[in-house]
Amino acid sequence: MKIIHVPDYETLSRKTAQLIAAQVLCKPDSLLGLATGSSPVGAYRYLAQWHISGDLDFSRACSVNLDEYCGLGADHVQSYHFFMRQNLFDAVNFRASWLPDGCAESLPDECRRYEAIIAERGPIDLQLLGIGHNGHIGFNEPAEQFVPQTHLAQLSQGTIQANARFFDSVDQVPKQAITMGIASILQAKKILLLAGVGKGEILRQALTGPVTPWIPASVLQLHPDVTVITTSSVC
Repeated sequence: MKIIHVPDYETLSRKTAQLIAAQVLCKPDSLLGLATGSSPVGAYRYLAQWHISGDLDFSRACSVNLDEYCGLGADHVQSYHFFMRQNLFDAVNFRASWLPDGCAESLPDECRRYEAIIAERGPIDLQLLGIGHNGHIGFNEPAEQFVPQTHLAQLSQGTIQANARFFDSVDQVPKQAITMGIASILQAKKILLLAGVGKGEILRQALTGPVTPWIPASVLQLHPDVTVITTSSVC
């Protein structure tokens, strides 16, 4: 595992974008696993700029996203479909991109459909992750056991509270999401984990403590190629 300490968010964003760009330049038909949230926004801004300037071409690359809220349509401003269009997809030229459908008529069927997409198109060449204050990756919340494949997740109260800042009230935050499972994530060839301000303690537990489903990110210790970019001290 490689840990890169950076001084600020702008440096984290630029370094993240450089690693993603290097992946696409070295393998133009890469399958990228993408994430939402505040951590990757700056990196997506750099990638969009480099594409617009003609320095980076995504026309042979595809993407799959980690997760999506249940009950929010693709045009809802807090849906992850909307987030990805606003922050990346409208500015670049991916050959194809997939996200779970949080409004599918049958959510269990949608989980199976999405897992099949990952299996058919994969393996993911580079998976981008953030880490929650409780150690979640994607919406894999602390639990008694790891859930391996794409599944319907019940969001913890802590996650709901943390995401309430994006909604008018905490009552509007969805209580469920479709998320890639732990095995889905670990099958990626490379993993890039971003951890900003305030994530030092949970990052330390995830990277140096026991591997446990109560800290889902701890499972990354088992992956052979993980790069962590962080503004927080792990020690």
